[in-house]
Amino acid sequence: MTLRLCVILTIGAACMFGQPSIPDTPAGRTLRAWLDAFNRGDRAAVEAYLQKYEPSRSVDQTMAFRDQTGGFDLLSIDKSDRTHIEFRVKEKASPTEAIGKMDVKDAEPGAVASFSLRGVPPGFKPADVKLDAETRARVIDGVVAKLTEFYVFPETAKKMEESVRARHKQGEYDSVTDGDAFAELLTSHLREVSHDKHLRVGFNPGMPPPSEPARTLDGAAQARTRMERMNCGFEKAERLAPNVGYLKFNMFADPEVCGPTAIAAMNFLANVNAIIFDLRENGGGDPKMVALISSYLFDGPTHLNDLYDRGKDTTTQYWTLSYVPGKKLTGKPVFVLTSQRTFSGAEEFSYNLKNLKRATIIGEVTGGGAHPVSGHRIDTHFMIGVPFARAVNPISKTNWEGTGVEPDVKSPAADALDIARKMAAEQLKKN
Repeated sequence: MTLRLCVILTIGAACMFGQPSIPDTPAGRTLRAWLDAFNRGDRAAVEAYLQKYEPSRSVDQTMAFRDQTGGFDLLSIDKSDRTHIEFRVKEKASPTEAIGKMDVKDAEPGAVASFSLRGVPPGFKPADVKLDAETRARVIDGVVAKLTEFYVFPETAKKMEESVRARHKQGEYDSVTDGDAFAELLTSHLREVSHDKHLRVGFNPGMPPPSEPARTLDGAAQARTRMERMNCGFEKAERLAPNVGYLKFNMFADPEVCGPTAIAAMNFLANVNAIIFDLRENGGGDPKMVALISSYLFDGPTHLNDLYDRGKDTTTQYWTLSYVPGKKLTGKPVFVLTSQRTFSGAEEFSYNLKNLKRATIIGEVTGGGAHPVSGHRIDTHFMIGVPFARAVNPISKTNWEGTGVEPDVKSPAADALDIARKMAAEQLKKN
């Protein structure tokens, strides 16, 4: 047996056979439980972990993430105290590394209070960023400037500025020295005013080592590789009895990259008598992919949605495509499954079909995000995602922002597929 060289960590973690030891604290025990369940890749183990430590997190999304990464090898424990731990891991399926932070409740079990895991390029390492008064003020000024310039509703941007500046003046941010905590707090305060779930302040502690130049990475190639590894979010394409198509996909990815995958899935289901789209774990994506998949459901040109861009003062219309490869499902019954996690572009797909009376929506009210977002850098570590446009449905003349898409048949998300299958079978029997 060959022992790998082990670097002693500053917090004094022991090292055995190249693997850092995890501290025996509430945070450490929760991290160990997560790694054990996640690396096993067993759905029952993941579900048991989530029920005990993170009941709000989706089992399906966690399993999809597990399939994408292949699990994680623990590389280091960088910081640790009783209820907080910071660590570094590497995907088993690729060279990708990630840095994580976990905060837990000081109890048994140590339920997760917050958990972040972000990928970093090879050779990058987290910088020990401690915020001071000057940095906090600069970040707030940057946030306000980007909102003022880009946010879809200028009057709401002004209200957000007034709220954050008042909190700053009152000293609410004076004790915050952690970058992630500051970003989360600003996000929370901005959303209290705007109620906009697309709006987010982000923080990234990743910094290139001073002795090495930052690597130049091909972002487009990386994105394509990532989409291919995820199969563009498509999880299942099945034919269920009695000849009902079932398509589960968790994003509306860029059709420039993922169009062939969507087309292949729709062609696989070309001869079904009804189709069920499972969007219960779908977080949205590109409106062009919404248009591509929708085009298989309509015979002629159909106006789906419009996007009004505040900065450009222009409206972009989205219609079904004049041509798609393969057979269409024109006139076939369509069912869309939704949950509270159905968001953004997945909500547009559901909302469009509902208003066009082309589908029956089954499940839970969706998340309520109708504003496309663009990212803007504030400084080396902070950025903000600013919603810059709003959807305008050509039929309702409004959208689902803040309200979500109301299902035609309300049910717990877990029951939606069974209900859709029964409804499809009954409808086909009548026909």
